[in-house]
Amino acid sequence: MEEFDVVVAGGGPAGSTVATLVAMAGHRVLLLEKESPSRYRIGESLLPSTVHGVCRLLGVTDELVAAQFRVRRGATFRWGTNPEPWTFSFADSPLLTGRTSFAYQVERARFDEILLNNATRKGVEARAGCSVTGVVERDGRAGGLRYTDPDGDERVVSARFVVDATGGTSGLHASVGGTRNYSEVFRGLALSGYFGLCRQPAPYSGNTLTVASDRGWLWYTPLTGGLSSVGVVVRPEMADRFEGDREKAFAALLAESPLISELLSDAARVIAGKYGKLRISENHAYCQTTFWRPGMVLVGDAACVVDPVLASGVHLATHGALLAARSITSVLDDDLDEKTALTEFEARYRREYEAYDKFLTGFYDPSGNEDAYFRHAKRVTNNEHGERESFADLAGGLPYGWSDVPETPLFPGGLVASSDGMKWKSIDREERK
Repeated sequence: MEEFDVVVAGGGPAGSTVATLVAMAGHRVLLLEKESPSRYRIGESLLPSTVHGVCRLLGVTDELVAAQFRVRRGATFRWGTNPEPWTFSFADSPLLTGRTSFAYQVERARFDEILLNNATRKGVEARAGCSVTGVVERDGRAGGLRYTDPDGDERVVSARFVVDATGGTSGLHASVGGTRNYSEVFRGLALSGYFGLCRQPAPYSGNTLTVASDRGWLWYTPLTGGLSSVGVVVRPEMADRFEGDREKAFAALLAESPLISELLSDAARVIAGKYGKLRISENHAYCQTTFWRPGMVLVGDAACVVDPVLASGVHLATHGALLAARSITSVLDDDLDEKTALTEFEARYRREYEAYDKFLTGFYDPSGNEDAYFRHAKRVTNNEHGERESFADLAGGLPYGWSDVPETPLFPGGLVASSDGMKWKSIDREERK
């Protein structure tokens, strides 16, 4: 039986992040990925905390620049009682000034591949085409994974820690126990596709435009080269709108938004390749009642999902992965006992999730306007910043600032905040002790 310090199931942003950070701390990590890293994924909008925090720690900043992803400096909403669109900028946050006041609109297949390739360069052993079939139990704790390799052979790997980053549908999360609590507020179905030759004028240039409607809401996310991701979310009781001819249903729903219709007036829907399919997906939010058990942790959609209207999905997944890596390495390095380390991991992860869950519950109140939403963000974050600034803090992925990840005990070297985001701190292990 092969033995590793950590085995990670799932090669998306959460899995790649936790695997890379643990490997960078000097531990043996195996990552098992069922699908190709170039698989299709929605969720193109990143937040500054991911770009200048997690991605900087992972060492992929230069690759993101080279990929020439569309720069995103905020977002635009037609939401609430104001009949006119309103815009916020990440630079409104005192934490995101200068070189950290932007993020990217990414093609997820490319972004995920950048993170996974970086993981292998940083020492992670990654195996594609491997389907995880179960958790190895050993002395009352998770002790590894069973999986099927690309040839169809059953294999077993032993590890001190198992990380489930397989998303919300694999079922592996059930090995941790507890239940999955679904939100009744954030439920719906999304129908989405891609358009080329899209108009992207100011103030929408680079920004996702989100438009509320009587049926739910719509999004328009500009990507590189005139490509845009466009979708509509409807409440569950209106799911029959998606039945029959999807093309006609999609066109009819988009036509209900004059703003988005104008932006698509000269555009053509992509009908070939990986972006050529109209896709229906569930739009829901949930949270597990527990994120860990002895020897095993959940990260990403395996642990929790927030409503995507603020594009905080990748942020929450990678933030949880960072916290998991911090706690796991603290145990592997004999700095903390497992219960203390993983209890803190869950508390910090859950706190981040609850900030977005609580804010979005108020954000879905159609009787508010942008000033009311800014005040609500101030109440949720309870920080020293003003109302508009607090909204930008939260929308930028920093509801509690950079300091939510303490410096010690961390990975060898630790973390410190700087004007460029998070950096490794050059302190050797003996000095850190």
